[in-house]
This record gives sequence, structure tokens and C-alpha cells, in this order.
Amino acid sequence: MNKIFNIIIAGVGGQGLVTLTQILAEAALIEGYDVKTSELHGLSQRGGSVETHIRFGKKAYTPLIDYGKADFILGLEIQEGLRMISFANKRTIFVINDNYFSYFNGLKKEEVYKRTKSLLKKRLYLIPASDVCKKELTNEVVSGIYLLGYCAFKKLIPLKSESILEAIRKVVPEKYLELNIKAFNLAKENG
Repeated sequence: MNKIFNIIIAGVGGQGLVTLTQILAEAALIEGYDVKTSELHGLSQRGGSVETHIRFGKKAYTPLIDYGKADFILGLEIQEGLRMISFANKRTIFVINDNYFSYFNGLKKEEVYKRTKSLLKKRLYLIPASDVCKKELTNEVVSGIYLLGYCAFKKLIPLKSESILEAIRKVVPEKYLELNIKAFNLAKENG
């Protein structure tokens, strides 16, 4: 891959954005790419907005993605995923967890869905990752790993599923490894 691939992950504190960023960065390194990452967050310790940027390719010079330059946006919560629209262009793919957090003075769930679908049309994959992980694994905290598996197996990102799985083994602590591998592979079964 000669061009730089730009990924933004958006969610709230406690959803595992930093771990997902580390996994994607490690997978890109495994495949021989130059990688740059950055975290941008506010009150992440209190469930506030968090976003991470990952850039990889032949040579990535800076970690931050310019507005309108994201190739791929992974939203771990629907409103947070939508918040990244200014980084998108007409080719940006959105994979968003169909998970809604109610915010004080925020949009109602129905309005969020209506806006999301009308804005993104065919570039949006709205995946019930939290529901699937809660039902199948009794733990929705691995929904980000499930989404990563979905993206890998559907070839929505230019990284091999084997590289991502190897990265999961390197990044995730041993006591959580089995659950995370199950979540990743569950996406292949359900996708």
C-alpha cells in the first residue's frame, strides 16, 4: 500500500479505544507499515468523549488526521461516531456500534438514527456489537474487538485478520486474551 490509510476511533472513556488503537498499530507494524498514533480526549476517566487517530502506510509523517481525510471511522457509540463527520469525505467508511448513550440535552435516539442513516447512506455499517457480545459472551466490553473482527473479515480495512489476531495476542493481557479472541472470531461467524 503506497498511500497512507487514516483511521479514527471514537467513543467514550472506558470502551477500550486505547487498546484498539494499540492493536491496529501493532497489526500495521506486523505488516511492515510505518505507523503513527495519537489520542485526543477530554474527560475520558468519567465517560467523556475520546478519539484516537491511527495513520499507517509506506511513510506516515504525522499522527493527526486532517478534517476530510479519514478513510475509516470506527464509532464505539453512535453519537460519538457521528461526531467525527467533519473528518469524513465522500469515500469514508463508517462502522458504528449500534449502541446509544443518553446525554443531558443530547439528541433523542430516534433523531440520532435518522440523521446517521440520511448522512451516510451506503457508507455506514451500523452493527449491534454490544448486543451480540452481551448475548453471546455475556460481556459487552469486548464489543470494540468484535467490531475490529467485523472490519477485518469484511476487508473494510487494509490489514489481514491474521495480523490483527497476532496483535491482539501481543497487546491484550493474558487474563483477558481468551475472551477477546472469542469476540474477534465471533464477528466472522456472525458477519
